[in-house]
Amino acid sequence: MTRQWDSEFTSRFEAHQKELEQLYNDLYHDEKAYSYFLDMLYRAYETRSEDLKALDEARLAEPEWYKGHHMVGMLMYVSAFAGTLQGVRKKLDYIQECGVNYLHLMPLLKSPAGRSDGGYAVADFRAVQEELGTMEDLAELASDCHKDGIAVCLDFVMNHTSEDHEWAVKARKGDPEAQARYFFYDNWDIPNEYEKTVPQVFPTTAPGNFSWCEEAGKVVMTTFYPYQWDLNYSNPTVFNDMTDNLLYLCNQGVDIVRLDAVPYIWKELGTSCRNLPQVHTLVRLMRMVTEIVCPGTLLLGEVVMEPSKVVPYFGTVDKPECHMLYNVTTMASTWHTVATKDVRLLQHQLGQIFKLPHEYTFLNYLRCHDDIGWGLDYDYLDRFGAQEVPHKKFLNDYLTGKWPGSPARGELYNDDPTLGDARLCGTTASLCGLESARYENNGPKIDWALRLDEMLHAYMFTMSGIPVLYSGDEIAAENDYSYHDDPLKQEDSRWLHRGDMNWEIAERRKDPDSVEGKLFVSITMMEKMRSDHRAFDEEADTWIVDTNDQSVLGIGRYYHGEKLIGLFNFGSERSVLSIDELGNFSDVFSGERIDKDSIALLPGAFMWVVCDFRKEL
Repeated sequence: MTRQWDSEFTSRFEAHQKELEQLYNDLYHDEKAYSYFLDMLYRAYETRSEDLKALDEARLAEPEWYKGHHMVGMLMYVSAFAGTLQGVRKKLDYIQECGVNYLHLMPLLKSPAGRSDGGYAVADFRAVQEELGTMEDLAELASDCHKDGIAVCLDFVMNHTSEDHEWAVKARKGDPEAQARYFFYDNWDIPNEYEKTVPQVFPTTAPGNFSWCEEAGKVVMTTFYPYQWDLNYSNPTVFNDMTDNLLYLCNQGVDIVRLDAVPYIWKELGTSCRNLPQVHTLVRLMRMVTEIVCPGTLLLGEVVMEPSKVVPYFGTVDKPECHMLYNVTTMASTWHTVATKDVRLLQHQLGQIFKLPHEYTFLNYLRCHDDIGWGLDYDYLDRFGAQEVPHKKFLNDYLTGKWPGSPARGELYNDDPTLGDARLCGTTASLCGLESARYENNGPKIDWALRLDEMLHAYMFTMSGIPVLYSGDEIAAENDYSYHDDPLKQEDSRWLHRGDMNWEIAERRKDPDSVEGKLFVSITMMEKMRSDHRAFDEEADTWIVDTNDQSVLGIGRYYHGEKLIGLFNFGSERSVLSIDELGNFSDVFSGERIDKDSIALLPGAFMWVVCDFRKEL
């Protein structure tokens, strides 16, 4: 069949045609489905606006547009930040004031109240939650963001739909075509076989991987929660229609698609149903699809697993998959270091990251919308006598304030007393001790907690990749305990750090003597320094600097004649350091010369020192 496609689409398609056809047919062996798939791609291309096509061309001309050290992200819930999408449009000046040019809007598509897991049970991929606005509002916000040089990120929940999605509604009523989009079984025989090898995601709050559907009289796979029905990607109709949904969102102006729970999307009996080879085939197909239809779009993989499982989702140089991935283990190791005041695990973990190719782009963050899980390298920690179960208990006790002398204030999530396991929730400021210090009105404690908060952000900015702020962290937002009074939220402690933006408190950022003002100025100044200094470039060489102090982390960066050393005191005591690094160094902020044999750091403090060898000559 000869298709009448325009030259631009044809050129992009032909660049991928052979591999696209091979991978698709290896999975599905269905010529009719493949023909439909190609027609769907061209329809998506045809309906893409001229403005977005122009943006595609601009980004194709600068393919590494997202890798510069000018990039700063911010993560937010629309409802918490400004109520509605139109409200966010009105607050774009504030977002720019924060130095942000990458805006991640948390799930906002239509989902049922009380049965959405924070928006991750989508009932309609082409409709916005009514209280947040409309799809037109999303497109208008994206357009405004593009004019201001801001890229928009949105979650694409691809592993499952809500039980209220039209496919699920039809499946409950017995429609065989709809049931084939999910995993339905007449009895528990096959589900029980799956349970022998498939781990549980939420063993305390949602045990098992299957649920009984009373209306259909069948068992359905529900890996996450009973109201989230797993999609069957071995069915080409599912892949075709979900890809169509993805491209629809891209055509609303979404620049970065966060592929939610991507390791789970292929199921096979007798396996863990995690990270199977077919998952990588599907992600590779989606990468080629976006390069054909909307090449200005990026794929961000949500792979919350150990580094050996994360890195393969970048694909290869010849066959790339995701453009970006989360630096998950580093986030957990960071809070471990806050609690233990011992940087050795963090040095070990960062050393592994620093060895990876510069082409790999990670998102770095201190916290996200979710909990902090203690997926640490316990084999390494065992060298220092730290055993997994008691060590997790110590971390949780310290960061919830139960440990004697701990200033941190957090709450547990998904506590499992049987396994001695739990995850952690809390805002950065509260986990750093600002909440308890301000409650006590203790000046020295406030100063220490503020230094720690600033230091953690500086450390995040020092790593290669894109730093992502959680909305509110820039003004030291504290835990929001009001979720305890909300029947729809009170069973989920993650709402502790998802509180509404307090715009009255945000005004204090303009007061340089307030905690909010000090932190806001500090963070925005760090962003400026990071943008100004070439040592922060993605291509910079990075290494661990030996500080001879188990409480002080040292990170070195070098690029085109500029060397930068970051020093971060996680300890509770003042430290005086010497660094064995070639060059004459100056403080990045003051410009004053530094004696590298006697660098003093207060507890919780940091320092960036720089040497420009081109000026030294």
